[in-house]
Amino acid sequence: MTNQPHDTTGAGAPPQRAEYPHQAAGHIEGVNATSGGLVRATLGSAAAALAILILFWLPAEYGVDPTGLGRAMGLTQMGEIKQQLYAEAANEDAVLAAEAAAKRVSADPALIARLDALEEQIAGITAALGAAPPKPPAPVAVAPPVQAPAPAPVAPIAPPSEPPLPEWRDEVSYTLAPTEGIEIKLAMAKGARAEFSWSANGAILNYDTHGDGGGQRVTYEKGRGVPEQTGELVAAFDGNHGWFWRNRTDAPVTFTLRTRGDYARMIAP
Repeated sequence: MTNQPHDTTGAGAPPQRAEYPHQAAGHIEGVNATSGGLVRATLGSAAAALAILILFWLPAEYGVDPTGLGRAMGLTQMGEIKQQLYAEAANEDAVLAAEAAAKRVSADPALIARLDALEEQIAGITAALGAAPPKPPAPVAVAPPVQAPAPAPVAPIAPPSEPPLPEWRDEVSYTLAPTEGIEIKLAMAKGARAEFSWSANGAILNYDTHGDGGGQRVTYEKGRGVPEQTGELVAAFDGNHGWFWRNRTDAPVTFTLRTRGDYARMIAP
């Protein structure tokens, strides 16, 4: 019996078919893209980015809300507070730079010597002018005054009595930790007037008096390191008008606000 050799080359096995007959071995088919499809995809991405910029980024970063959707979602208020904080930080940096410049000038020995020399020159000029007193003017004859008849006594007229001011309508007090801020506003109609008085009770606060409503915004006044303030707030348009305070000291500050006048209600935390 003759042993038949085994075929180990696989020559007798049926040929393997490619999974995709139209593809060659080792080739991966690419995605066909047309120029029109690329343009549409690019324009779609640009439109989405523009929508995100207008609807979300501008209100949240700069308080700019052209559509009104950012204020409804609370993003515009966040952007406005950020801008206030940026402005306060810039003002503080400017003040610190001015103080540092003043210290450098006061410590400059050359500048101090020049100022001393100027003071000596001014003192010498003043002494020289005072050494030669001016000649007295010649006497002038003056006729005796003619006495006018005394007027008849007139009974004093009492000034009209002013009606007493009403008591404060609202009074609130809050304690602010270092770097903490708070906002209190009055709901007012256009042209309405409200009297106010606030005090930091011996400390100081930074403040920003402003108003907003109906897509409008106005800044009335700003102050830094102010201990107290009394005045009248006149609404420029229908909306909420009031103050934002921030404690920039190293210790807690308790302040008190009193208001009265023509406003619907006080909006406070």
